[in-house]
Amino acid sequence: MINVLFLCTGNSARSILSEVILRDLGVGRFNAFSAGSRPSGKPHSDGLAELKRRGHSIDGTSSKSWDIFAVHDAPIMNIIVTVCGSAAAETCSIWPSRPGQSPIRVHWGAEDPAYIEPLTVRQKAFSDVYDLCRARIEVLLELPVPDLSDRRSLQLIGDIRA
Repeated sequence: MINVLFLCTGNSARSILSEVILRDLGVGRFNAFSAGSRPSGKPHSDGLAELKRRGHSIDGTSSKSWDIFAVHDAPIMNIIVTVCGSAAAETCSIWPSRPGQSPIRVHWGAEDPAYIEPLTVRQKAFSDVYDLCRARIEVLLELPVPDLSDRRSLQLIGDIRA
């Protein structure tokens, strides 16, 4: 099993969407996790609604600090994916992995839909971000095993635009 951690600052939208999509599509091959450097404390309601609309279970979904993955008995991550965007000069967090752990780190940027107004535009933005995350994850799932340990192959996925 390959452990993938999706990171974002607030862990309320993009990282949550990515975690749930990979959790559902990567069963038996991937374990998906998400966290944030400054978690909001709860997943965004529009993100959860989009996941449910697309047929995903949101049971157990939570916004959490990356600190829970830095402790001794936490799962060892194989791949770390940052999903921060750039439109609002957003700075991606750099995860301080545990000593002895050297995951592959890649960036798959996506703009944050959480603060867009009005509501209808925000809901469309969540749908678009879902499509982007899913397209990238579907490519990840198609990679042959050797490419899963190749940073360049994984980083190229971040160039995909839905």
